[in-house]
Amino acid sequence: MDKQEILKRYFGYDQFRSGQETLIDSILSGRDTLGIMPTGAGKSLCFQIPALMMDGITLVISPLISLMKDQVGALNQAGIHAAFLNSSLTVSQYYKALEYARAGRYPIIYVAPERLLAEEFLDFADQVKISMVAVDEAHCISQWGQDFRPSYLKIVDFIERLRERPVVSAFTATATSQVRDDIVRILGLREPTVMTTGFDRPNLYFGVLSPKDKYGAVKNYVDTHPGDSGIIYCLTRKQVEDVCEKLRADGISATRYHAGLSDGERKNNQDDFIYDRARIMVATNAFGMGIDKSNVRFVLHYSMPKNMESYYQEAGRAGRDGEPAECILLYGGQDVITNQLFIENNQDNQELDPATRAIVMERDRERLRKMTFYCFTNECLRDYILRYFGEYGGNYCGNCSNCLTQFETVDVTEMARAMAGCVESSGQRYGVNVILDTVHGANTAKIRQYRMDGNPYYGRLAKTPTFRLRQVMNELQIRGYLAVTVDEYAVVKLTELGKTLLNGEGSVEMKLAKEAERQPKAEKKGRKKTAAAGLSQADESLFERLRALRMEIAREEKVPPYIVFSDKTLLHMSAVKPADREEMLSVTGVGEFKFSRYGERFLAEIGKWRIDAAKEPVYD
Repeated sequence: MDKQEILKRYFGYDQFRSGQETLIDSILSGRDTLGIMPTGAGKSLCFQIPALMMDGITLVISPLISLMKDQVGALNQAGIHAAFLNSSLTVSQYYKALEYARAGRYPIIYVAPERLLAEEFLDFADQVKISMVAVDEAHCISQWGQDFRPSYLKIVDFIERLRERPVVSAFTATATSQVRDDIVRILGLREPTVMTTGFDRPNLYFGVLSPKDKYGAVKNYVDTHPGDSGIIYCLTRKQVEDVCEKLRADGISATRYHAGLSDGERKNNQDDFIYDRARIMVATNAFGMGIDKSNVRFVLHYSMPKNMESYYQEAGRAGRDGEPAECILLYGGQDVITNQLFIENNQDNQELDPATRAIVMERDRERLRKMTFYCFTNECLRDYILRYFGEYGGNYCGNCSNCLTQFETVDVTEMARAMAGCVESSGQRYGVNVILDTVHGANTAKIRQYRMDGNPYYGRLAKTPTFRLRQVMNELQIRGYLAVTVDEYAVVKLTELGKTLLNGEGSVEMKLAKEAERQPKAEKKGRKKTAAAGLSQADESLFERLRALRMEIAREEKVPPYIVFSDKTLLHMSAVKPADREEMLSVTGVGEFKFSRYGERFLAEIGKWRIDAAKEPVYD
């Protein structure tokens, strides 16, 4: 079979997505290949399809057991023999898998990097033809990435020990230009095809809120999205426990995941979420990598993550099926302090020398600053994210909270000069709150203690609301007029650019939300709430019946529902309403193997729906 036939027969798609065919052709031509593609863009097909066409075994290096199980399970469901080798297998299971692999049963084998240099695995590698080594989550090999894993460095040693060098391919969703260059250099890719298909996920809505009651905001969101599956990310284990307990007390189906739980409970809770037994997963960042659950309709961040790479990777777990999904971050000032503590007390990368470790820590601080600015900006949130990863476009997406809020451009030069002047005249010794309280004319014990009531700028902006002063202060940091140190004491410093303000040079204008638009209703403007949005009421009823059938089959076969068919496939099926095999095979995501396994049951359900729909009374 050629690549097009494999795409349709096993995966049920009629055409390739952006970039997939170029990357596949590169691998098939024998060239090393690096693909940087956003979550949900179909990275796995780029190495799975060549693996089925090449003469030999493809080893897929993967960092997490859950990721391997998920992808191997999906391949087996599609009719492709695949296996994984990791610590979840017993000794006898491990050797049995190697025995089957030697016999040529598996064209694709997923393996943990820790296993590569084990004696029995090296012995196996010497006895078989390895046509490709595909490195998934390739950013893990770079110490400048957000998820550096020293075990990934073993990949290089393994490839060098092979008798014949295979094609080497690497894939990741989040990589800055420096991490991309690191991947090429460390893996030793030879004149590789490097393709970045773009980081944009148009189906995702991005929003930032700063609610006084975070849990109240979460509860309201979950209540207004009944039936939707979602993830709520928290910074700490305590937050996870607290939020999950409150959701359950409010009658919401929720489970939890963090490193403090036993392996057994983490696995059971993860399975409850994946198999749709629990609607909501409340978790730390320990959860998510390798979770290919396609029907996650929202990702809420209860607190701000420590960098943009982590945020985009976690938010990107929503809407993997390409249907509308929402990513909302609930920001609070304490988030910055908590993340600073994480950075200062980071125990990772202890094998690095002190000088390098200090460099890594400073880069972590800079990433935190950029993440904080995301929460402050009034510009397009999508554009901010894309610019961070090196993509430049327009400053309006029409699908983020800032683009859907009405703004007006306001001259804030005098406020900016007052703040800069206060910072300079106080010797650049105080934090944001002291500066803002001073220019606002606050009569607090701290202001009197520091004698800031005698500062020449004391009370200069007394008539300006505090929230507006904070917005301007945030904007001055984003623009580089002021800087805040990220150490034990966060102190405001005046930059060289800020000094130009005091010299009377230039002006500062910024976008500020109109007062009438500061209500939450502006947040919901123009968004689709569920995956079924866009279907007629009748089609929605069919969609729900097909979902129920999918759940029934998933329970029978003990697989996650999305492994049977994704929400996107069920939506297309609800719109097409196929009546026979040919029409069913025209539905995206329905290949010949899956039709032979499930097609008749879904056709029968659609037939029953037609009969029931015909019985419905018609009203003029």
